[in-house]
Amino acid sequence: MDSPEKTTLLDKLVDKFNNSRFFTISFVLHVLLIVIFGGTVLFEAMQEPPDFEGGEGGFLAGGEETAPPPSAAQVQPQETTFTVTTPTVQNTTVAAITTTGQNPLNFSMDAIITPSSVIKPSATAAVAAAPAAAAGAAGMSAEVAGQIAGFTGGWGKGSGSGTGTRQREFEFTAFIAKYAGGNWDSVFRVVDGVPQGALPNLLEFMSKESRDKIKTNYNKVEPVALDSDKLFAAKPPFIFFTGSRDFVLTEKEVANLQKYVRLGGAIWGDSSVPGRGSRFDIAFRREMRRVMPDKDKDFEPLAANDRMFRATPYFAEVKQQPSGLNYYEEPVYVMRYFGEIAIIYTANDYGDMWQFGIKQKGPREWEINNDRNARGERVALDWDLYINSGLYIHNTDPRPPVQSLLDTYKFGTNMVIHLLTRWEDKLRSAPRL
Repeated sequence: MDSPEKTTLLDKLVDKFNNSRFFTISFVLHVLLIVIFGGTVLFEAMQEPPDFEGGEGGFLAGGEETAPPPSAAQVQPQETTFTVTTPTVQNTTVAAITTTGQNPLNFSMDAIITPSSVIKPSATAAVAAAPAAAAGAAGMSAEVAGQIAGFTGGWGKGSGSGTGTRQREFEFTAFIAKYAGGNWDSVFRVVDGVPQGALPNLLEFMSKESRDKIKTNYNKVEPVALDSDKLFAAKPPFIFFTGSRDFVLTEKEVANLQKYVRLGGAIWGDSSVPGRGSRFDIAFRREMRRVMPDKDKDFEPLAANDRMFRATPYFAEVKQQPSGLNYYEEPVYVMRYFGEIAIIYTANDYGDMWQFGIKQKGPREWEINNDRNARGERVALDWDLYINSGLYIHNTDPRPPVQSLLDTYKFGTNMVIHLLTRWEDKLRSAPRL
């Protein structure tokens, strides 16, 4: 039989348990949760990634980034395996100086851009691997061949087959393109009825160097409106298109030029501001895309092995284009029609160089009969050009041996001869009516 004291203690414990049952239940539940989930990791501690270190090649070893390998959990079976090859981009050498600005000069002529340092890359050598234009007449209809033959047939005498251009005679008249807007007369003017400037000087060089076997009619050079039918009546082998400002051709001018190049004529653009990005450079490229809007035709650099350089040039020693004003060496750009040059663009400002006449000494001594300085030497037609020669304008010394100037004259001669003869081989193999 229990004692009354023990009974009283047990009763007290039961009473306390009953009175604190909410605490007890909560305690039991916490114990159960600890027993059940105590061995489970709810969150893994995030490890700080190691500092980035470059490989042996520097910040990016070997110039490439290496991705970390995927974890086992990320690897999933694939039905098809693709191999992705990432091309390696190599550094290229800038082959020409490009600029969009002009030096603010204090004289009246258009500003001449002078490179901060003389860079003379071989622009034509950079495209030497490009294939030369084919001489065949694939795709040319008899009707088209007949139209071109009728337009170009009067420029050269004799067939030219195997005789070379120095043994042949030529006669033609070239024109200055007079177009809407812009300053088309930037390197040309008429003084007392006599045409003077870049193109007359070049053509006079050709006539005198060939002893008039090449009759260029340099005294008849004149501006011709591009919306005029004179382009088709006079049948010039090319029209000289120059300037330094922005311009937009009219619809009639575009239509006339389209017809002109399809008959076999050529547009020769020469920027009066050397280099890429000038207002004329942008405008000329844009407007010529209107003249030749075909999707498969665009300006392409003239390859070093182009027929203009290797097919009996007048000056065989000229293997590539020379430096232009202030040593600019942009490639010669062309657009073609049936594989032959229809539009040719020289962005090196040869026109301003041809404003400097030369006094040639040698077996065929001659001189351009225009203004001379006190020593009797031929100077620039534009006085601003002459007085700034050596200051803002370089490589145009008018005194012998004037190699830079002479090279541009010889190159221009080769270009004109090529424009005179470029259709002959193709027309021989073309279908006839």
